[in-house]
Amino acid sequence: MTSPSLAIDARNLTLTLGDAGSAVDVLRGIDLTVPQGQTLALLGPSGSGKSSLMAVLTGLERATSGQLTVAGADFAVMDEDGLATARRGRIGVVLQAFHLLPTMTALENVMTPLELAGMPDARARAEAELTAVGLGHRLSHYPAQLSGGEQQRVAIARALAPRPPLVFADEPTGNLDATTGAGIVDLLFARRAEAGATLIIITHDAGLAQKCERVVTLADGRIAKDSAAA
Repeated sequence: MTSPSLAIDARNLTLTLGDAGSAVDVLRGIDLTVPQGQTLALLGPSGSGKSSLMAVLTGLERATSGQLTVAGADFAVMDEDGLATARRGRIGVVLQAFHLLPTMTALENVMTPLELAGMPDARARAEAELTAVGLGHRLSHYPAQLSGGEQQRVAIARALAPRPPLVFADEPTGNLDATTGAGIVDLLFARRAEAGATLIIITHDAGLAQKCERVVTLADGRIAKDSAAA
C-alpha cells in the first residue's frame, strides 16, 4: 500500500513506443519513490528518458506496464479521461517553451485554467499569483509584450495558482539567458517552498540539479544513479 506521505510511488515502470516491428523500449523498469515536499532533479543527456518519464508521471503518457501512484491517485488503472481529471489540481507543469496563449493577457492566461477547473475566486487568485512573481503591474499585457523571463514568470504563476501538491519543471530555463534563468530558478524554488509542494525539475544542467535536495540520473531508460541511495 502506498504511503500517504509519498508524492510519487512508481514500481517497475516501462514504456515501449512503436508497433511490434519497430518497438523501442524508452523506459526500462523505473522504481522511484518521492516523498511529499521534496525537491528532486531528473538529470541525464538527451535520449536518456527524462521527458518520457515526466510524461508518464504527469499522466500525459500511459506506462506500458508497472504500478504508479501520483498524489494519491492510481494512474496505472486510469484511462485518458481519468488521467486528465486526476491531473487537475494535483499537478502543475512549467515548460521551457512557456506555452502561453498569445491572444490572452497575462491575467487571462493564469485565470482561465482556474475558471475551467471550477475554482472559486479565479480572478483574485490569478492576480495574487502574478503579483507574487513580480508581475502585478503587467496583468493586462499580452505574451508578445513581455520578455522571455516575464513569460516564464506567467507560466510559473499559471502552474502554481491551483496550489498543486506536485510541480514539474521541464528545462525551465532553457530559453533564457543565464542571469534571467538564475532568477527564474530562485523564484520557482521560493514559490514551491511557500506552497509546500513537491518539485521535480527535468534538466541536463548539473548545476541546476545540485540546487535540489535529491538528484536522480537517468541513462538508457533506467535510473543510473540516485543521490538518495548514496
